[in-house]
Amino acid sequence: MNKNALIFATLIGTAAQVAMVVIGHFVPAVRQFYMWGGLGLSLVAGALYAWKACGGWGGALIGGLIAGGVCAVMGIAVSWLLKDVPVSLIALGGGSSAVTGLVGGAIGKLVARPAAATA
Repeated sequence: MNKNALIFATLIGTAAQVAMVVIGHFVPAVRQFYMWGGLGLSLVAGALYAWKACGGWGGALIGGLIAGGVCAVMGIAVSWLLKDVPVSLIALGGGSSAVTGLVGGAIGKLVARPAAATA
């Protein structure tokens, strides 16, 4: 697992998730897209990890799962603190987003730069 790629993808995903829920707190029309937006951002975080890490399939999938899940849990926790979602959504949304991050890891691996090109 590439620690730097994981930190990078997780931070980017977390920043995007938190931005979405803060905007949604003040713009109710955005709140109706929390589920799809959150899943999409977790997919992007997973793909970003795999693309940046340029490792094998196992690392891409696990790293994508972690990046997608962690960034979603952070965003959902902020949304819960703002009293926009129930606490149960942290586990449900975090798990769903982790799976979506895994899918993003697979997509990122498919389009990743060849290892020789990163040298």
